[in-house]
Amino acid sequence: MVLTQTAQGSWLATWWAKGLTIIIGTFILEDATTILAAMACEDGKLERPIALISLYIGVAFGDVLLYGLGALGAKWTPFQRWITLPKHDRGHEWFSRHVVKTVIVSRFIPGARLPLYTACGFFRAPLGRFALSAVGATLVWTSILFTVSEHVGNWMEAHLQGWRWVGMAGFVITIIFVSRLIARLQSFSD
Repeated sequence: MVLTQTAQGSWLATWWAKGLTIIIGTFILEDATTILAAMACEDGKLERPIALISLYIGVAFGDVLLYGLGALGAKWTPFQRWITLPKHDRGHEWFSRHVVKTVIVSRFIPGARLPLYTACGFFRAPLGRFALSAVGATLVWTSILFTVSEHVGNWMEAHLQGWRWVGMAGFVITIIFVSRLIARLQSFSD
């Protein structure tokens, strides 16, 4: 099919707008954005490649930003007054040796990414290994959540029809609630 110049321009604008919206959404609530993008794909309102590529970019970029915040905190003098570190820098050694494991494990444990990714930056874990691990873990986790969301959305469409969006909102709220509960239980065990 040959698109006219106007139709091509409109499609391009829509493509960028949708992709940018997804990328920004991942900075706010990445799991909810993934679920909503999957539902939009199932409804035919969003192309799957645009959704997945935008999700991958947004999540991976957000992970590297967390690393960057930690690195910035390590160099920012006013911040250093608020923390006490041991005289021997064992954090750098530990995070350098375990950066890949840390990234992979924290991707699958709710509430772990923020403290661990910023700690990787703070203790100067190798950025290259961190970034590659973050991208790999993002590809796996986001693809799994996206696919599960599509299947849940299909099931809800078949069984709930018009109430599907209410069911998906409940699914999103449940994921957020469970991740917060797990994070809270982990903090109690410390």
